Amino acid sequence: MEKKIGVGLVGSQFISSIHAEALKSVSDAEIIAVMSPTPGNAKEFATKHGIPHHFSDLDNLLAMKEIDLVVIGAPNNVHCEIALKAAKAGKHMVVEKPLCMNLMEADLMIDACKKANVKLMYAEELCFTPKYVRLKALLDEGALGHPVLFKQSEKHDGPHADHFWDVERSGGGVTMDMGCHAIEFFRWLNGRKPIKSVYAQMNTSVHKDKTIGDDNAIIILEFENDVIAMAEESWTKLGGMDDRAEIHGSEGVAYADVLQGNSIQTYSKKGVGYAVEKAGNTVGWSFTMYEEIWNYGFPQEFAHFVDCVKNDKKPAVSGEDGRAVLEVIFAAYESAGTNKKVFLPFESTVDKPYKLWKNRNQ
Repeated sequence: MEKKIGVGLVGSQFISSIHAEALKSVSDAEIIAVMSPTPGNAKEFATKHGIPHHFSDLDNLLAMKEIDLVVIGAPNNVHCEIALKAAKAGKHMVVEKPLCMNLMEADLMIDACKKANVKLMYAEELCFTPKYVRLKALLDEGALGHPVLFKQSEKHDGPHADHFWDVERSGGGVTMDMGCHAIEFFRWLNGRKPIKSVYAQMNTSVHKDKTIGDDNAIIILEFENDVIAMAEESWTKLGGMDDRAEIHGSEGVAYADVLQGNSIQTYSKKGVGYAVEKAGNTVGWSFTMYEEIWNYGFPQEFAHFVDCVKNDKKPAVSGEDGRAVLEVIFAAYESAGTNKKVFLPFESTVDKPYKLWKNRNQ
């Protein structure tokens, strides 16, 4: 029997649970260990998911020869540190979005992985979401003519963990957290053609007691082939996750709703145990999901990344893509701070993107 790809998970919270569940469906992968610095978390996570080893020290996980691939599901501010250690240990890696805190860190990560000859893969599941994959196929086959306008929105009532609210640990608000999805989605739809300009509007409209970061944002991208893309991001939408996209072409239009189109319309007087991510209240009508992780594309994403490691293939979404997304995020915060369109390429030595916006508006 061929050796499976040994996987080590770094992180023990929400996204790492999704990683664990997704990897269980990948026949070529085996989760060997999980690491979390918080006392007791790794052990509890390992017990829940049937993982044989657990650690509170990253070096112990990286020392395991059985581990080929490390999946980084830790807070944004430690992505770079973990990635550099993983590269030094000769481990391939998948890094959750956003890639890291700033462009300097991105360059360090990319350079370290190249020197160590390990793969740096960027976890953008929208490029693997089944409904969005079909949406792109409609565009690619010419059914919609040439693209004119892309739209994508992701909205819910706020993050599940404290570090997202803390801009010093996250780097920014909803643009950093969720705008990164839309940016890579648009690049993927458009054959990763260069982005010419970025314009953004941001505000902290509801959660001023929790964060100084943006909780609502609109981001408009202009590609060099004249395609316009608009992202709507919100941490203030009640009632659970909303994730949808549109393609407007010269000969047609297509709309895709990731969640409601795959849900069961449910009415309950007392509420259901779980309906959909971020659904705070399920009394009355709700949209109850099934196969939620599959519908998001996580198993497909990890099957691809594991295949890249096992068969030495080029990943569809790489560290360079993660850096390109981060460049647009920085340009978006610059635009929101100056109330001007910002042209790419855009370089910044600022350590956290929110400062380009917030420091000009205080």
